[in-house]
Amino acid sequence: METARGRRPPGAEPDWLTLGQAAKYLGVAQSTIRKWSDQGLLSAFYTPGGHRRFRRRDLDSFLARSGRSERPGPTVLIVDDDAGVRRHVRVSLEAEGYTVREAGNAAEGLASVDEEAPDLILLDVQMPQVDGWEMLRQVQERHGAGVIPVVMFSGRTDEGADQATERGAQGFVGKPFDAEQLVASTKALLPV
Repeated sequence: METARGRRPPGAEPDWLTLGQAAKYLGVAQSTIRKWSDQGLLSAFYTPGGHRRFRRRDLDSFLARSGRSERPGPTVLIVDDDAGVRRHVRVSLEAEGYTVREAGNAAEGLASVDEEAPDLILLDVQMPQVDGWEMLRQVQERHGAGVIPVVMFSGRTDEGADQATERGAQGFVGKPFDAEQLVASTKALLPV
């Protein structure tokens, strides 16, 4: 909507969105928007400085074409002190239609769960200060055992599936893991 002078009225939503705004609009990470744009799935305009801009109606059209709804997919919380692992898992899950939140330690993870409970938690066992087993115990204490499904993962295979099951987790994946394996575990517990 424009005024007689060709300017948008104050408070009107912009027609063109930045990468960050487009990511927020679609409910995915900026890296996912870049990937879709690079693959030609999502139209982008490049500014003289090389920045991408996305037209709101193109984003709406993409949502309609891709079968995605305006409503984001199920929410998965990844808790791991390794930012690279979190990013790798997030991008893989978002490409499958999940909404992903991240936490770098147990305290951030618990705060995120208390703020808004996710549909599934992917939880690293080995973290500084409070480890994944203690976070799992606190999640169960605060929200009830099994109310929020949890998949544990660790580089130490001796902290494996048996211990995860005994402690109330719904799954265990060893590190380093194949992203497809983790996505498959996520889909088994939480279909999109």
